Amino acid sequence: MRLSVIIPVYNERATIIQLLYRVAAINIEKEIIVVDDCSTDGTRAVLKEHHDATFTLLLHDYNQGKGAALRTGFGHATGEFVIIQDADLEYDPSDFSKLLAIVESENADVVYGSRLATSQPTMTLRHFVGNRLLTGLTNLLYGSQLTDMETCYKLLDRRLVKNLDLVSNSFNVEPEITAKLLKQGVRIHEVPISYSGRSFAEGKKISWKDFISAVWTLVSLRVSA
Repeated sequence: MRLSVIIPVYNERATIIQLLYRVAAINIEKEIIVVDDCSTDGTRAVLKEHHDATFTLLLHDYNQGKGAALRTGFGHATGEFVIIQDADLEYDPSDFSKLLAIVESENADVVYGSRLATSQPTMTLRHFVGNRLLTGLTNLLYGSQLTDMETCYKLLDRRLVKNLDLVSNSFNVEPEITAKLLKQGVRIHEVPISYSGRSFAEGKKISWKDFISAVWTLVSLRVSA
């Protein structure tokens, strides 16, 4: 089974190379696709300096958002499955094997890595509460039983990705992916993963505006045809 690791990047100069080393070290058949969303902090220069055969580097001419970067990455993926990997160090690529194990044991098409299925998730209170609310709203609207809708670690059969017709350019792509999967009747499996969350002072980018947008995305997709 070949895995396409999609890494959207925006202003992560301090972490991107270490993250790439960690992903490359994982002993699975994979391709690594990095999409730089027109970073302004020197990330692009660092990526070009370290670019080699271990990863594909795709460059946006202007900043478009995480959703747009993911669509670019998905469009170049060739693996049977794709997984989203943020460019910071909050998520541990060694957890890939946990998600892939569910694909093998449960014949799953979609597996999410849940940060909240563990006893002590490491995230700010604001982030924890916001995620709980969004996940609860998702379960209410779509009849699911998820614990972590907003997780970065979404492992999907690439054939499903093609059918989602994603349109969100921003962080709204997270609820959009989940809502569209659930509307299509796709079962989303979950497995506990490790997580080391950043604070906003350390560079976390999601804000309360993204929370409001996520609510709108979940509701609007529920009532749409």
